[in-house]
Amino acid sequence: MNFFTSKRLITIAFVLLVFLNVTLLGALWLQHTHRLGPLLHDGRQFNHQSFFTRELALSESQTSGFEKLRQEHFLKIKPEMEAITPLKKQLVAESLKDNPDFKKTDSLVAAIGVHQATIERELVLHFHQLSELCTPEQRGRLKEVLENMATRRMHGGKGRGSETNPAVRGEGNRPPK
Repeated sequence: MNFFTSKRLITIAFVLLVFLNVTLLGALWLQHTHRLGPLLHDGRQFNHQSFFTRELALSESQTSGFEKLRQEHFLKIKPEMEAITPLKKQLVAESLKDNPDFKKTDSLVAAIGVHQATIERELVLHFHQLSELCTPEQRGRLKEVLENMATRRMHGGKGRGSETNPAVRGEGNRPPK
């Protein structure tokens, strides 16, 4: 009887573990394929389309135009973003060495800067294209919204320029060249 009970217990435990593993893998897969966008302060997901539609009082055709331009913009800058990623990994690896080569880090930073400059040029073009879809009144409001987004990101928002970043507060420890 003990053998029968232990065999049954092992079988139930095995089936339960398989079920839990499949569930966990499914959740991880869903999370990976359906990444959430940025969240608002109250935990709701930020939706660019409805935000601009509401803030600028966009018509239906303007809203679809905004979304189309947004998708095109991200397709244009994707190669630049992908080029920056390995450079940043190299920069981190170099900075964690006992004796970092600051000439190498400077060249990596310069290479990142070239790609970032391309992204910024594309962003200027993107904002211009968005403004062309707007009425004159909407352009003024678009300017305010974009300035607020840029300022929030630079001053205390969740972007990299946040004042919680030690480098921004002046606490970086890079030795002179």
